[in-house]
Amino acid sequence: MSEPDPTVTVRVSGRRLSDVLTDIASDPSRTTINVADLRDAMGDRAFGALLLVFAAPNAVPVSAPGVSTVLGTPLLFLALQMILGFDAPWIPRFLARRSIRRQSFARAATAVVPWVRRAERLLRPRLGIMARGPVERVIGFVCAVLALVLMLPIPFGNMPPAVAICILALAMLEEDGLATLVGLVSAGVAFFVASGVIFAIVKAVSLFLRHLFGV
Repeated sequence: MSEPDPTVTVRVSGRRLSDVLTDIASDPSRTTINVADLRDAMGDRAFGALLLVFAAPNAVPVSAPGVSTVLGTPLLFLALQMILGFDAPWIPRFLARRSIRRQSFARAATAVVPWVRRAERLLRPRLGIMARGPVERVIGFVCAVLALVLMLPIPFGNMPPAVAICILALAMLEEDGLATLVGLVSAGVAFFVASGVIFAIVKAVSLFLRHLFGV
């Protein structure tokens, strides 16, 4: 079991994810970066940070086959912990210690941080009751369902739930209740799109079987 480091798991409301990513990427004392580093650096906002990290690769139009399943599993794992009311993410040791070279992390951060900063400029603490406390369990439930949808082999169906999770993650990071509402609406759209695609696939298969067997 990998527990959060009590020396670094503190409130870090004044630090944005973009700053944390930049600092980690430019820290010469690090030779590698792992998931536990990001969790510990974000303190009690680690759920939002990790949800964003695991959802973002699926929120872009192009992603490698199988990525949605691989990244959907930790998303589901994190969301279930939010539902149960965990104060900080518990990450299995084998996942917490998975690392990449700092240089590789820095290249990824160079591409991602500008987009994160653009999003952060649009967000600010407001309607706080919709971004923390009991609502976090609701967000966890929605993210759990979105993660399950994300993991389904639905053609072009992984992007809408991933975008919704990213919005909800940013809302948690910035304590922006308005963004939470936007994220929940986006989640509804993602569910609608996924159900529509599933219905269309089932209908097409049904018609094909009827034609094949002359029913």
